[in-house]
This record gives sequence, structure tokens and C-alpha cells, in this order.
Amino acid sequence: MNPQSSLYVGSVMHRRMRPRVHHFRYTAFWLLIDLDELPRLSRTLRLFSYNRFNLFSLYDTDHGDGSSTPLRVQAEHQLRSAGLVLDGRIRLLCMPRTFGHCFNPLSIYFCHHADGSLAALIYQVHNTFGERHSYVIPVTPNPGTIHQRCQKAFHVSPFMDMGLTYEFRITAPGERLAVGIRVKADDRPMFVAGLVGACRALTDKALALIGLTKPAITLKVVSAIHWEALRLWLKGLRYRPKPAAPADMTSVVPATSEHLS
Repeated sequence: MNPQSSLYVGSVMHRRMRPRVHHFRYTAFWLLIDLDELPRLSRTLRLFSYNRFNLFSLYDTDHGDGSSTPLRVQAEHQLRSAGLVLDGRIRLLCMPRTFGHCFNPLSIYFCHHADGSLAALIYQVHNTFGERHSYVIPVTPNPGTIHQRCQKAFHVSPFMDMGLTYEFRITAPGERLAVGIRVKADDRPMFVAGLVGACRALTDKALALIGLTKPAITLKVVSAIHWEALRLWLKGLRYRPKPAAPADMTSVVPATSEHLS
């Protein structure tokens, strides 16, 4: 079996178009982890561990429903709720726990059929209130860019209403990875975000370099979220009270077949 786990290094961009223009970009990195490879990676890499402390690590409790249930088991349960039973690879794109701290605004599960074709994506969103929610969306057969959409069901930013639409544009992981998110209100774009990254082999040498050049990445992300929130408040954006999280942590969304302009 060829290794399917890798490292992506790139940047994240956010741009708000209304009611105030606001933009920022910062460098970041992600691990793309084949969930079946986690035990092997933990044995063979000195700087990465599974469910135990290291410079970089992945804990089951940082993802999914927050329990210690293995993430593949959790993902398969979510896929069954969408009527999908898969026996192919499931790969998780996320920022690892770094120096014991983890926060992922967005992590994505790429779920495959046994023949390697992509069957579904699971988008898991975390907010800074310690809550999380997943959107499970089947993938229609398409050799090119993946286009999907869903209705917002989970509070994230205190400066955004509910009742919005997410549109996703994904280039499946390869030599490069690209994820674009457009948020619409009344069918008009109000916010876009994107991440891009270039693939690198997941080795101790690569992890050591990342540890030196991009230390404490998840602490940086949390700090950036609060700093940008302060800037938005200073620009006059109105704070939205936080609604209760949905009773169900998973939203199952029908496949999107049309092209999203």
C-alpha cells in the first residue's frame, strides 16, 4: 500500500465584501492523514504521534464528536447517515495539535470508494465557543473541480447571521490543494475564504522545518481570529448574539450536481 498521508504548506485568505470591506491572509500548513495510516505514522515518525503528546500529534478527541472513538469509525457512521457505505480510504485534512494545542476552524474528510474515486466530503467546522458541526455532502461523478453547497446550520462568526448559504469549490489533493468557500446572503456574495497548499512528503525533516518556521500554528490561528474580530468591531460591524448549537452535530446535504458560478 502506497502511503497516502502528506503535508501541505501554503496560506489562508479571508475577504469580506459587505457591509464593510475587510481582508487578511496568513501562512499555514495542514496534514492530510489517511486515517488507516495513523498507527504506522505514530510508530515511524519521531515528531508526530497519535493520541499522545509530541511536537505534532493527532488526537481523536480533537475531531469528530469529541470522543475517543477512532475517527474512521465516526466518519463511517456519518456517511451511513447519508446512505453511503464505503470501503475506500478516508483522509482528513487538518492542522495537527502543536505543542499540545489544537484548533481547526475547518477540517475536511475526503472519503473514497474502494476504486479510489471520491464519494463524499465531510466538512467539520469548529467555533471558538468549543462547539463543532459537520456537513456531509456526497460527491457527484466529476473528474474536475468539486462544487458543492449547503445552508449554514451552525454559528461561527459573531459578525455573521444565520440563514446564509455556503458554496464550496475544491481541488482534490494532489501536488497542490485548493479550497474555496463563498458565503452568500440573499444570493449575493458577502464573504469569501480560501486555502491553498503545495504538497510535501510527510517526514521528520519536513516536520522539523515546519516546527522552526511556523511554530504554535494553532495558537496563531486563534489569536488571528480574535484580532480580526476586534478590527471588524472597530469598523462598526454589529455583534450577533450566539444561538444554541444544533441538537444534531451532523447535517446531511444532498449532492450538488450543478456548476456554481
